[in-house]
Amino acid sequence: MENKVNIFGCFVAGPSFYHDDSEILKELGKKKGSEFREYIWGEKGISKILNELQSTKYGIDLKLILFQFHINPIPYLRVALKDIENYRKSEKSIGVSIIIDDNNFFNKNEELRFQFLACEIDKRIDLIENLVKKKKLDTDVKLLKKDFEIIRTKILHF
Repeated sequence: MENKVNIFGCFVAGPSFYHDDSEILKELGKKKGSEFREYIWGEKGISKILNELQSTKYGIDLKLILFQFHINPIPYLRVALKDIENYRKSEKSIGVSIIIDDNNFFNKNEELRFQFLACEIDKRIDLIENLVKKKKLDTDVKLLKKDFEIIRTKILHF
């Protein structure tokens, strides 16, 4: 029996705070963090949809694309984040960062939030395509993009 491994994974970090931020600000941030996590792992969460794509279909060099969502990172963390990390040959993985903040997510309605997430994932797949070409990995990113377009409609029709 073939072992099914999802090509997409999700990780959520934050929100981050300064040590002297007020308790009110910290509580508001924690509430936003919980709210965002529902969009990833909740009833309508995108991780369930992303799990439909299995890594074995796209080649042997890339087993995991980890979407690293950073909720309201403080400025010095924000500038340190890379859109795409280096390919980890031993893990056969790539991490990509997506910043979640008030402007691009929390100040939007539900429909625009899902559109934002789908669009950002699409952009990161384009970055991965460039890295795959550069590193000469056997990963079929064109097929991955095609398959993502199919499940993208599920994300947008929450």
